[in-house]
Amino acid sequence: MNEKSFNIALCVNEVRAKRPLVHHLTNYVTVNDCANITLGIGGSPIMADDPREAADITGIASSLVINMGTLNERTVPSMILAGKAANEKGIPVIFDPVGAGASAYRNETAAQILDEVSISVLRGNISEIRYIAGLSASTKGVDAAEDDHTGLDETGQMAKRLAAKLDCTVAITGAVDVVSDGQRVICIENGHPMLSNLTGTGCMCSSLMGAYCGAAPGRILEAVTAALLSMGIAGEMAYEAAGSIGNGSFRVALLDTISHMSDQILAERGRFYEA
Repeated sequence: MNEKSFNIALCVNEVRAKRPLVHHLTNYVTVNDCANITLGIGGSPIMADDPREAADITGIASSLVINMGTLNERTVPSMILAGKAANEKGIPVIFDPVGAGASAYRNETAAQILDEVSISVLRGNISEIRYIAGLSASTKGVDAAEDDHTGLDETGQMAKRLAAKLDCTVAITGAVDVVSDGQRVICIENGHPMLSNLTGTGCMCSSLMGAYCGAAPGRILEAVTAALLSMGIAGEMAYEAAGSIGNGSFRVALLDTISHMSDQILAERGRFYEA
């Protein structure tokens, strides 16, 4: 194991030692799983989406996760207020543009957030990221469209260009996850197809990023990589433990596995490389 892999694996220990408070402005479909996976990895979740307190809560948090899964007139102002509060205090902001490209309202909201908030991490599927990058993109609601998948080299270069443009780290999740900070490109091969059978696994990835970035705000690329490795490895181990039983048991096993994630597991099972 090289030094880079070792440092990434150790990120999980920082999360468990620091127990970062992760403020979520997320969607009501997956909010419970986002809270539980944050707890499982060692963070502390809070979900305060009223405009009257969103900024105050962000001010005491270690990181902020903004998720566009279920938009409404009340929560969008909260996202902007919380994002600006995070920027003022140097708190990492993870932005998950769920369904970007699917409707005018989502597109306008994504543009507003990117215009008014300085984000640390942009996480989405290939369709969402292609839309944000200004490229042609199909849509299947909140899922990636098959027509949008490209080769890893092309995906990596797109992530690299967009990360440089937005001055953030871009994470594109899929069969192989691609991460770039505008200079380096990392490909992560861990994961299992059964993860796509559960709603909210992308949202849970963003929550893990919130925990890892909250614990290591000065090492965003390593933190995002560790979060994706944790999710991918947990998916593999959950399938081994309960995949044959069905989706419900797989979901429980996924949360169980995250709660036992360690630097040793990350180091031994992690499969990633720098492109």
